[in-house]
Amino acid sequence: MSDGSSGDDRHPSHGEQELASKMLQVQSKRFYVDVKQNNRGRFIKLAEVGLGGRKSRLILSMSAAVAFRDHLDKFVKFLDGLASGEEPIVSENGQLKSEIIVYESRRYYLSLKENQRGRYLRVSQRVSRGNSVPRSQIALPAPGMTQLRDALNELIDKYAEGYLNENDVNLELPEPKHVRAENNKIFYFDVGHNERGTFVRISEVKQISGSRSSIAVPMSSWGAFRDVLAELQEKMMAAKRAENDAEGKIKSDIKLEHNKE
Repeated sequence: MSDGSSGDDRHPSHGEQELASKMLQVQSKRFYVDVKQNNRGRFIKLAEVGLGGRKSRLILSMSAAVAFRDHLDKFVKFLDGLASGEEPIVSENGQLKSEIIVYESRRYYLSLKENQRGRYLRVSQRVSRGNSVPRSQIALPAPGMTQLRDALNELIDKYAEGYLNENDVNLELPEPKHVRAENNKIFYFDVGHNERGTFVRISEVKQISGSRSSIAVPMSSWGAFRDVLAELQEKMMAAKRAENDAEGKIKSDIKLEHNKE
């Protein structure tokens, strides 16, 4: 990892000032972590440069960068657990662990995967702009996760002060949960927080195809969701009990008729 200029091929946008830059060499890829500032505030630009100079970029506000750094630390600890002998749960598409970060109009999907070449972290960014949802992503080989976390730590400590939403940073959110269901489906429950409040994102992932769909439920509606699910469950259980009682009565009547004969 090195400090200083991140290369002549990366020119700052109009009105954009570069405050710091770090370069990480991970296997055959280079990753640049740049602290930028413009008239809208301070942010971090994360760029992957592959073979042939092909570039992919992610943009994170300072608050989003803190959340990303914290999630990255969880992934590093998860890998440490696998190294110590823990048995991973691997989905059909090679996914080991996933997280979602939501900040303003941006969503970040973190997915730790493995294939024949090894383990890697894929980070996808989606930006909602009207009806379009532009997407960009990077793929970080697992050995570089610790380097990236440490680089973010250093840059956040030095440049984030005064550019963080303290309420977001200090809010303790529950750990993500998941439920395995029928038909090779997994449901993920990820609690997030943004300027509009706290919410839970419920994602349905089909293991065979890897396709994902999700909804976001604001915290103010959690109680109503719980009550509706409890009511539906109770009604279905009552219907099942009535069905079983009816079947039992029919069998009893048949047996009684048989005994009379």
